[in-house]
Amino acid sequence: MDTVKQLEARRNRILEEMRSIRSMRRGTINEQYFKTRLKGRKGMVHQGPYYILSRREEERTVSRRLRSAAELQQAQKDVAEYKRFLGLCQEFEQLTARLGALERGGQGLEQEKKRFRSSSSKTER
Repeated sequence: MDTVKQLEARRNRILEEMRSIRSMRRGTINEQYFKTRLKGRKGMVHQGPYYILSRREEERTVSRRLRSAAELQQAQKDVAEYKRFLGLCQEFEQLTARLGALERGGQGLEQEKKRFRSSSSKTER
């Protein structure tokens, strides 16, 4: 069982980790290929991969082509940092809930009330 001091120390470390993130982007990186017909050749040829950074904004998907290897590498780092940020947010939320439960004297969110079952619901099973 963690103490209040331990939980607060971990929360502060999480905030420092969040503060250390210098660049992040929401989205995913996808490979895109095109089928084209080249002059003088029969049949279709695949061209690519082209890398696309995509994300949802409201009702639409917004995509941007990553034109160079440096852009692709930076986008991969930024997307990974965003995922790390989300994980830190989730951990911070969980620690805060546990901290609140500890400060209230152990009446945690984890303890769920047992519900009263009527006799009719017992016979239906």
